[in-house]
Amino acid sequence: MSLLAQLPPITDNRPILIAGPTASGKSALALEIAERHGGVIINADASQIYDCWRVITACPSKEEEAQTPHHLYRHIPYDATYSAGHWMREVTPYLTGPERPIIVGGTGLYFNTLTQGMADIPATPPEIRQCADQMTREALLAELDPETASRIDIRNRARVQRAWEVLTTTGRPLASWQDDTPPPLLPLDQTLPIVFDVDKNWLNDRIARRFDLMLEMGALDEVEAMRDRYDPVLPSCKAIGVPELMAYLNGDMTISAARERASIATRQFAKRQRTWFRARMKDWMRVTPRLTRM
Repeated sequence: MSLLAQLPPITDNRPILIAGPTASGKSALALEIAERHGGVIINADASQIYDCWRVITACPSKEEEAQTPHHLYRHIPYDATYSAGHWMREVTPYLTGPERPIIVGGTGLYFNTLTQGMADIPATPPEIRQCADQMTREALLAELDPETASRIDIRNRARVQRAWEVLTTTGRPLASWQDDTPPPLLPLDQTLPIVFDVDKNWLNDRIARRFDLMLEMGALDEVEAMRDRYDPVLPSCKAIGVPELMAYLNGDMTISAARERASIATRQFAKRQRTWFRARMKDWMRVTPRLTRM
């Protein structure tokens, strides 16, 4: 049964937001809505912005892009700096365009900044970022104030580092900046907000099958093409599956071990996503997909 059956009638041109953990099928729902009701699909997933990856980050295929307009996918160089602020500036023109925006992805922070507002925090100087890059997550976390630490995913190094950079750059905790956040660009009540609420075992099965499918579709060739530019510090090179397949290519891991480690990393990431969505998207409409072959 199509997930559209779980949604209210789509009769107007209001924006549609679709959030969900990796491998849950949210992109397929976005494509179905666009084909049946019109609209352009806009990426809200931090791993899908880099131009070096398509297969390994499960970006839309060329065939899917030909079916419906897709935006903000694979448009950033692998070594470019990118943040929720960059994404907000890029997504803004699509919110008032002639076609309905269907914003889909797994980066909850993007959706939060869109529907709850974002503080105007000064950019981090390169020397402070370089210093943060050399510090452990624990060292960064130790310098944060309790209020900021309570608001972020402290297991996510990128979030911890961002909070540390804000504090170090401005002398003001991230939580304080957040408390002065201006009104949102797109209030939640002006959208149809959908979040995938999925069973853990159902999702783990899809994760395992999807990585095998990625290998069949050329994920290894994609990673091989980046071998000379690979830098484990770069966010683009931290995409799940990239470090594992790079280790295989370098002879440090068997393909079986790489597959297993990538699947474990994906399951752990999906668990953090599910926890985040359930805690912070309580006002979103929940849909529950059923098991289908990929």
